[in-house]
Parts: sequence; C-alpha cells; structure tokens
Amino acid sequence: MARRLLVALLTLALGLVTVMSSAAAETVAWKHVPVPAQVRPQAGLTEAVAFGPDRAWAVGADAVGRQAPGFPLLLRWDGTAWQRQGLPGAGWQGELLSIAATSPAAVWAVGRDTAGGARLLRFDGTDWSESRAPRGVVLTKVVAGGGEAWLIGSRDGAQALLRWDGRGWRDVPVPPGYVYGLHILAADDVWAAGATESGAAVSHWDGQAWQQTIAYGFPRSAVGSVLAVSPTDVWAGGTAGFVGGPVGRPIPPLLVRFDGQAWNRVAVPADFGSISSLAPGTSGELAWVAVARSQKYGPPGSYPPLVPGPDFLAWNGQSFTEYSEPAVAGEGDSSVLRLAPVPGTEQVWSVGRADGPEGTFAPRILRFEPSP
Repeated sequence: MARRLLVALLTLALGLVTVMSSAAAETVAWKHVPVPAQVRPQAGLTEAVAFGPDRAWAVGADAVGRQAPGFPLLLRWDGTAWQRQGLPGAGWQGELLSIAATSPAAVWAVGRDTAGGARLLRFDGTDWSESRAPRGVVLTKVVAGGGEAWLIGSRDGAQALLRWDGRGWRDVPVPPGYVYGLHILAADDVWAAGATESGAAVSHWDGQAWQQTIAYGFPRSAVGSVLAVSPTDVWAGGTAGFVGGPVGRPIPPLLVRFDGQAWNRVAVPADFGSISSLAPGTSGELAWVAVARSQKYGPPGSYPPLVPGPDFLAWNGQSFTEYSEPAVAGEGDSSVLRLAPVPGTEQVWSVGRADGPEGTFAPRILRFEPSP
C-alpha cells in the first residue's frame, strides 16, 4: 500500500513538473500569428518594422508563383490583428521587398514591378504615396537608423547606395565587392555587410570613406546582416561558404563578432543554414539571431543524418538559447526569417515565407512575447 502510494505521489509530482515545464515553455515560445483572411495562398512576406506593441508594418507579395505574377502586399498591425492596407496605384503587379522607417511618420518601402521597374513608397503618418524612385536604379532594400534612410540597389549592372538628404536621394560611394545589408547609427557611422572575392566583408563609413575588413576569409562566404553595438562590439551573420561538393550541398551558417581589433567566428548550435537576421534588445545589445533552413547532424548512425536545427537563437551575453518555430497546420517550415524588434519591449516579430503543400508556399508571421 505504502509503495503504491509513493508511486502515485511520484507520478503526480512528475506530472505537475511536466505541466509546469510545458506551461513555462509555452509562455516563452514563439507564437504563430495569422495573416488577414483576404491574403491568398502563394503569398510571402519579406520584411517588417515595428514602432510599439500596437504599431507595425510588414511587406511582401500576394498570389505569387504559379498563381499569378503577384501583387504588392502591405500589412499593418493594430495591436490586435494584422490588417491588409491599400496602396496608391495598386493596379501594378509586382512585389514589395523591404520596409524601414526613421519615425512612425516617415516610413519607406521599396519594391519592383513585373516590368523590372523600381517602386518607392512613403508613409507620412496618415497616407501612403508613390515617391519618385532614383533614375535608373533597381531597388532591393531600404534601411533606416539614426534619423537616416538609405537605399541599396543597382544601376547599369553595378551596385548603388543612396542616402536621403531630406530633399532627394544622393549617391554614396560603394565599398569593394557587394553590400547586402546596413546598420545605420548616424550619417557618419554606417556599417555594411557583404562579400568580396576574398570572403565575407564588413565595411564602416565615417561620412567620407569606407574602411573595409574581411570578417571571414573562406571562399564564397558572405554576410547579409550586421549589428553594431559599439565600435568594439559588432556582429555580422550570413553563410560560411563551401568548396566543392554536390549541387545543393547544405552551407554552414556564419556568425562573426568584432572586438575592435579582429573578427572572430562565434559558434552556433546549427551545422547548416543561413544567419538571415540579427536583432537588438532594448539596450542595443544583440538579443536574437534567426537561422533560416537550420539543420544539424543527428545522433551517430541516424537516418536521415540531418535533423532540424533551431530557427531562433536568443543571446544573453554569454550563450545561446535555442527556439524552434511553431508547427502550423498544412504548412511546413519557414524558408525566410526576418526579425523586427518592438522598441521599448522584449517583443520581436519574425516575418517570411513558409513551405506549403505540393511545392507551394505561404506567408508566415511569428511573434515572441515573454511572460510578464
């Protein structure tokens, strides 16, 4: 009798621990947030920007791929749900590629129509309007910070960088190689992530010239995201590159950190994938790393040899905590993960595109919101 009672008590205790552990995990997990019902299948999101718990924007394309050439997609978060927003001249087909803002009343979005023409939109706090895109430039990304707004694109096959001076877009010199991402602290303090023939490169703009360093000198390495905490603490993420091997071979993720003197590779708990986004916390320090198509080796002898890796890594200043995106009925994993921290909070948005049934895809919005 006493033995049965002890077993029952242990079972109850273990059950409570399991329930408590599950509840605790649930409160700190990434949650799936649905897109508006009128957004059709075969849609995808590319980027988001947030201003607070009740204000955020996300951009992408609707009904793309096999369904239609696609239409620009703009979503707005009102604190309760995502709503689709109309666009000026919404008859054009194409996609929105990027969104950034210097303030809630100065939001920029860039895109491309099906004819290959650049599209540049601006929100003044009340309405969206079409803005004149720089002549001859194919736009791929807009980045804002420190009261600055910059564009990344190309002109006549060569890369172009442009800065908004309050009246128009002015060309800025381009560092050697290619630039994929920027972190802007001020007009004379801009960090660029990219690649050269020598490997992954990070460059710093002081208002007059670029100073470039090779962050990781392995062939075909590149970084697309950069986060400058201070002159002696800069992070960059991308892919580590590869040499040889079959077509479609998985590529290792690359996370590097600059200490003011040299770049050093930081180990991450994923063997393959791409560091697709870095996000700061409320203090400006690195808080989140997104790993797209994350995989890692399974136990020895396991088949298949690779298992899913973490989609998100939370950095506490010393180590990473791994998080996986939630399963969504009828959809697969995300192929694109872009982070958008919510200022003044520990909340973070992730937007992108997920695998759908039979080779299709679907828009994906996730949110991390720790318990009070």
